Amino acid sequence: MSVRPGYYLGGNADIRADAATIGNVRAITQYRSLADANLLPGWKADWINQLDRDTLLNVVVELKHYGAKLGPQKLNDRTVPAPSMLIQRRDGKGVPAYGYDQVTSGQLDPLLDRLLTQLRAMPHPEMINLQVASEFDTDHEFGTTDCGRTYTWAESDTRAVRAVKYMISYLLDAGLPQGVTFSVGMGGFDRAAFRRMHPASLAPLVDRLQWNAYNHGSHRDPYAVLNRTKVWAVADLDPRWLRKPAIIAEYGTAASLGSQAAWLAGIPTAVDRMQSEGGPHLEALIYFNSNPEWATLTPKADGLAALSRAYRMAPLAADLRPVACNHAR
Repeated sequence: MSVRPGYYLGGNADIRADAATIGNVRAITQYRSLADANLLPGWKADWINQLDRDTLLNVVVELKHYGAKLGPQKLNDRTVPAPSMLIQRRDGKGVPAYGYDQVTSGQLDPLLDRLLTQLRAMPHPEMINLQVASEFDTDHEFGTTDCGRTYTWAESDTRAVRAVKYMISYLLDAGLPQGVTFSVGMGGFDRAAFRRMHPASLAPLVDRLQWNAYNHGSHRDPYAVLNRTKVWAVADLDPRWLRKPAIIAEYGTAASLGSQAAWLAGIPTAVDRMQSEGGPHLEALIYFNSNPEWATLTPKADGLAALSRAYRMAPLAADLRPVACNHAR
């Protein structure tokens, strides 16, 4: 089964020059906050609309607040309150985010309406996947604080699942453009969190699995890096999840762990092995050329050349056409 090769630059930068060097780039990830007036790339980043129409656009819609002034927003005569939640980080700082109770109580509905308006204006909505949040596991690892109350990792996951259900159901009920699909954003580094964020009750609303995969910390071969979270999915999740395609929205290898070109040379074989082992099958694999500790290509020319070679080999090289997804409610 063929896989879409993809590429992403930090800061949602224009990938066209690098993509032309790589060739066969058929997927891209972009990040936006629900607070941002320009939610969708392509809405105010016209270069994305110039990509091949067969390019899968994985749009990460964050509840974390950035891209707009912190505080209440007024949309269509309705006031959206300031974020009520803080996401705790390793450095001890809290990142502002809209709270899960704010979502489920309907306080953020005007922001979801704005998202719908922009989705309807996109030229090829059938090529858009909405990834709800970037990494719920990273966001919840050290707990969250909402309206002065502290929640553990597991409690935060439970609350987040309710919010994801609300957001997807709201968009579907309000007239989502045909073909737009959904996934739940996960870094994919913790087995228990991955299981909690994919309960059987959520499976009817979500179309794709998603995780990120990095050769980080200690050297592992491409198969071990890409396949780790898939193993957990197969072992732990309701069988309905295993019939869904999967997107690796970010992957990469750190230059500090050895030749990136040599590591990338093993990607086609690793992906082919994963595809041969049964579902969930990979649909897209997107290299994140950002953050030196994780994946920045160094030297860049060698890295782009290595991606070019890998992306011209099966199962990454085959031509792909969009597949319609039907939401089972």
